[in-house]
Amino acid sequence: MTNGNDQPLVRIIDDDPGVRQSTAFLLEAAGFQTACFAGAEEFLGQGDSSRPGCLLLDARMPGMTGLELQDALQERGIALPVIFITGHGDVDMAVHVLKQGAVDFLQKPVDAARLISVTRAAVDRSVAARQQERRVSAEREAYGTLTDREKEVVKLVAQGLQNKEIAQRLAIAEKAVKVHRGSACRKLSVRNGVDIAALLARIGVS
Repeated sequence: MTNGNDQPLVRIIDDDPGVRQSTAFLLEAAGFQTACFAGAEEFLGQGDSSRPGCLLLDARMPGMTGLELQDALQERGIALPVIFITGHGDVDMAVHVLKQGAVDFLQKPVDAARLISVTRAAVDRSVAARQQERRVSAEREAYGTLTDREKEVVKLVAQGLQNKEIAQRLAIAEKAVKVHRGSACRKLSVRNGVDIAALLARIGVS
C-alpha cells in the first residue's frame, strides 16, 4: 500500500486566485493532486515539502518573489523541481532561473497540453529522486550492520582484488575472506564485486 507521503503533490503558488483555481482544475482533471498558495510566504509557512512533486511558481508576486523563493528553497535543502510560470518574464529571467535549477520557464497564458506534460515530467523526476534517496538510505543502513572485518573485505572487493589477494592484504585465511564476503553480500543484497563497488559509490564509501 502506498504511504500518503509518497503521493506526489503539485504546489501552485500564484497571487492571482483565478490562475490558481484554473491551474488546479486543469491539473486535477489530468490526475494530479494539487495545493494552492497565494504567495511565497504562505507556502514557506504552510506548505508540505515532504511529499514528492513540484512547484508551479509565479516569478513576480507581492512580497517575496518567485525568484527569492527559489533561493530560499535551495537554502533550506528543499529539492522539489520548480516550474516558473509568468506573464512578465524575459530572456534574462528565464536564463537566471534555469541556471538556478528550475526545470522550465513558461509564459502565460500557458498551453494546457504543454503544462500537463511539463508538470508530469517534473513530478516523475521528483518521484524517481525520492526513490533513489530511500534506496541509498537503506543501503547505508545495511552497510552499518557490517562488522569491521566485513567492511574491510568489501572495500577491497570494490577495488577489484580477488579473495586470495584480500587474504594476503589482511593477513587472514582465504576461507575467512570467503565467509566475510558472503556474509556482507547477504546483508547488502548484492551478488558480486561490481554490485559492491556500485553500492559503495552510491553511499559515499571509498
